[in-house]
Amino acid sequence: MTTEKDREETINTSAGEAEAPSEPVELKEIALPPTLTVRQLSELLGVSVIDIIKQLMRNGIMANINQVIDYEVATKTAAGFDYQARPEKRTVRSVVAEIKKRQRDEGKQAGLTARPPVVTIMGHVDHGKTRLLDAIRQAKVMESEVGGITQHIGAYQVEVDGKKITFLDTPGHEAFTAMRARGAQVTDITVLVVAADDGVMPQTKEAIDHAKAAGVPIIVAINKIDKPEANPDRVKQQLADAGLVVEEYGGETVAVETSAKAGKGLSELLENILLVAELEELKANPSRPATGVVIEARMDKSMGPMATVLVHNGTLRVGDTVIAGITWGRVKAMFNNAGKRIRKAEPATPAAILGLGSVPGVGDTLRAVAGEHRARGLAEQRKNRIKKGAKQDGVSLTNLYDQINAGKVKELNIILKTDVQGSIDPIRTSLERLGTEKVQVRIIHSGAGNVTESDIMLAAASKGLVVSFNTNVEPGARLSAGTEGVDIRRYDIIYKLVEDTEKALKGMLEPEYEDVIDGRAEIKAVFSAGKRAKIAGVAVTEGKVAIGAKARVKRGEKVLTDSSVASLKRFKDNVKEVAAGFEAGVGVKDFSGYEVGDILEFYHKEKVS
Repeated sequence: MTTEKDREETINTSAGEAEAPSEPVELKEIALPPTLTVRQLSELLGVSVIDIIKQLMRNGIMANINQVIDYEVATKTAAGFDYQARPEKRTVRSVVAEIKKRQRDEGKQAGLTARPPVVTIMGHVDHGKTRLLDAIRQAKVMESEVGGITQHIGAYQVEVDGKKITFLDTPGHEAFTAMRARGAQVTDITVLVVAADDGVMPQTKEAIDHAKAAGVPIIVAINKIDKPEANPDRVKQQLADAGLVVEEYGGETVAVETSAKAGKGLSELLENILLVAELEELKANPSRPATGVVIEARMDKSMGPMATVLVHNGTLRVGDTVIAGITWGRVKAMFNNAGKRIRKAEPATPAAILGLGSVPGVGDTLRAVAGEHRARGLAEQRKNRIKKGAKQDGVSLTNLYDQINAGKVKELNIILKTDVQGSIDPIRTSLERLGTEKVQVRIIHSGAGNVTESDIMLAAASKGLVVSFNTNVEPGARLSAGTEGVDIRRYDIIYKLVEDTEKALKGMLEPEYEDVIDGRAEIKAVFSAGKRAKIAGVAVTEGKVAIGAKARVKRGEKVLTDSSVASLKRFKDNVKEVAAGFEAGVGVKDFSGYEVGDILEFYHKEKVS
């Protein structure tokens, strides 16, 4: 008799037989080190950290994201995600490298202490920058300067409630940005001085854009508050229009009302500088060899090359061997901002040094190195790089797509200059709409007027380019653009400007080409060569002429034809090329209107990098 139990077993057996046999899972191989963190295992397996932690919990292990686990536990966890673990092959070299890296990382963190903030004062001319600094450090600097305008770059250190602040007094945002363009990010905080009676001026807006491009916190000092015509509320509104919203208007920019003349608001300004510095968590390691930047350099008649340096990290000492740009030397003497001799300069401390072989460039990086041999070798390397024309690759519309794909560019920074103010907003709106997932378009500075050197330095510092609409480029700016590798694009139609930028972002912009002259020749005689054909008897005066080269026939400044060299002879022989100093017979394709005295210009086209 079949019982209920037997019936159930039969049904279960039948069901089991009916199920398709499961295929074995193919395990993926992975090499694991002896120990690693939960985060590292997550990255190696390509699995979320949460899933790793859940799998560890299933195995009875409670761990957080930074917990270190051993090979055995990692192997069991990896098996849960269909991975077959094997021990990572470790060589003596890899173990030593790992130990050294760990020591370096620990060393970077060890010995870090808070350092003074470095503050730059910027603003429109005659808004009281120097007088404000003068009031802060209680030294009569302005009286010795022509017209009250700063004539040099100087750094000064003051002490407030036992804490130091280093002020970098620049003649404007141009010097601030020029140092950034040469790789020297010297400033931690910018104090923007705006006169309460004058308000936000074009130079004020430029200073704001330069500080924003540097990613530096801005504190506004609304100065000359003692004047009867002072209107701080109007200044705050103008600042908001310029993109700086003060705290009382719901923004994040600290604004302090000051009077350098009456000494009003200075304590509050200094307190806010220290507060912002605290939030920035500025740290350095005074035990390391010194690194810094040259902020002023000159040839002293009695003492020789003198450089004012601002120490970034480490401690600079008398007797240290240093390299700055392409010059080097041993520090013979150091002076602080009061002109007193000092033996050492700690992080964020300015010092004038003697002992360099020649005058370095402003913005050059200074490093203390181990001995003269090392310093001389580094200086030679840098000189060779300069000779070869090695410079930072700038961004241009022609190389933009390649730089985006290489991951070098995440933002296209544009300095926009137009003929009139009214053109700025439509162009800005059109360009900023072109941003993609890979790259954003940012107008970091805009204004009406010619392209200036200041615009070029901002583009160089921000790895951006200059777009000029219906306006000219000043000669000095053109020269700087060539030196700094900055691309200037000039347009007179908005549609073309936007179209070129869009094509560049998509990698569809046609490259630009320029003519490179290979040689010139003067026509001395004209010969018949058939019914209508003519041959020019020429003396090659420069370079060379080659068969197939592009050729222009010029009569004075007028170009008669732009063609190519169809035939080239020396006496009766056909030749491939003729160099300067020799005569030849030249036939230019589809042209026969030669005259004695005409000039032949031979050239080829080269892609503009």
